[in-house]
Amino acid sequence: MKAPIYLDYQATTPLAPEAYAAMEPWLQDGFANPHSSHGAGRKAAAAVEAARGQVAQLLPDNGEVIFTSGATEAINLALRGALPFADRARRRIVTIVTEHAAVRDTCFWLEKQGYDVVMLPARSDGRVDMDAAAASIDGDTAIVAAMLVNNEIGIIQPVRELSDMAHAVGALFLTDAVQGYGRVMVPGCADMIALSAHKIHGPKGIGALWRRSDIELEPILYGGGQEGGVRSGTLSPALCAGFGAAAKVAAQRFDEDQAHVSRLWDIARKLFAEWTVNGSAHHRYKGNLNIRRDGLDVARLMSDVRGVSFSAGSACASGSGRPSHVLTALGLEPAQVKSSIRLGFGRYTTEAELTEAAFMLNTAAGEIIG
Repeated sequence: MKAPIYLDYQATTPLAPEAYAAMEPWLQDGFANPHSSHGAGRKAAAAVEAARGQVAQLLPDNGEVIFTSGATEAINLALRGALPFADRARRRIVTIVTEHAAVRDTCFWLEKQGYDVVMLPARSDGRVDMDAAAASIDGDTAIVAAMLVNNEIGIIQPVRELSDMAHAVGALFLTDAVQGYGRVMVPGCADMIALSAHKIHGPKGIGALWRRSDIELEPILYGGGQEGGVRSGTLSPALCAGFGAAAKVAAQRFDEDQAHVSRLWDIARKLFAEWTVNGSAHHRYKGNLNIRRDGLDVARLMSDVRGVSFSAGSACASGSGRPSHVLTALGLEPAQVKSSIRLGFGRYTTEAELTEAAFMLNTAAGEIIG
């Protein structure tokens, strides 16, 4: 059987051949613990450090990369780890209602620990309400957290302006750059940046937290004191090498990938001309097309069109049964949320695949609505 056309790049991306090649030696003969002091261990440690440098290529030069199991751990480490070093009088955390669950749920946990959590509203285009941000970010604020590129609708938030607001009152600024790293420029204004390898054609099971050099963090995992005592746990040279190789390729192909995605976006807008774009069509990463068609039953569409891998929302929340908090925050009615799909495309998507997928989706949608 022919494999489905893959249009779910926000959920995960295909592993780059370069990442696979970089990982392979460390899955076979290079099995040594990178924290061991013998020769094989030092060789593995060198591979880890080489990968760390490759990941740092697309990040500001005034900080360090801390490897984690993924972006969820990185976000937890940033939010929970930085607060013990903040002024004890600062009990406010400001974020955006459309953030990923890794930020939202960590903030809700911190709320139970006595912190005041402010969820800034989003406008109908998906961008944060900056008036609400200005009113909420004050001297009581310890951390402001804002996603660079939204995982469901692709909207690019004004992170530089938000970081300026945070810094003006002495607060820290964290950005979840999982969907933006390697796809758009990561502004050098953040104090902490969360990353995930499998969103940039690297392996699953590894991410990173970049922190500015003067940011102190309390560990949330204790053990052997790896990663400078901030994140305990034996690192996988294979996963690190795969992440590093994927980051290196993303840096090398940055302009080429952007141009390819822009071409696909223009084609997709024409192919799905009868659909409505959710969120701004301008302030966004163009590899994410979130669209709706009134009267459509997306659950049936997903069942009918098995030849296309696409999403009805965030992969992390798809099994929860809850409506998308992102689309709801934009003011969409429940029926509109249920008639929305997300198409994600990128480096390895061809124009022919996109055209074929659009034909199948449009045909099936027309039959369902009709």
